[in-house]
Amino acid sequence: MTAHLKLVAITPDCEDPGALAEFYRQVTGAELHPQSHNDFAGLIGVGGLFMGFQRVDRYRRPQWPDQTVPQQIHLDFEVEDLDQMEAILLRLGATSPEHQPAGERARVLVDPAGHPFCLTLD
Repeated sequence: MTAHLKLVAITPDCEDPGALAEFYRQVTGAELHPQSHNDFAGLIGVGGLFMGFQRVDRYRRPQWPDQTVPQQIHLDFEVEDLDQMEAILLRLGATSPEHQPAGERARVLVDPAGHPFCLTLD
């Protein structure tokens, strides 16, 4: 018998949990967890995956691709249209770093708290 883990939650650190939860809520369609508050906000996604955002005093934003302050977490999202989704995410507050290591297959963006994440074609 092989033991298996089931991923049930992802929780990055940040300075403003509510703002970061709202950013990801808008782009994933996940529901805001009803017990979210100033120090911790959560989203309930499709399939029950929970995404939490926890406030950390003296939070230091990741500096991707420079690892002076490591990226801390890296999320990947499948999309149908890279250009369209990138435009939406940039309007919502993501940024696009100059360094794009995957060419046309994927795009690296950075969320409002500084965490890098990728968009890949499904």
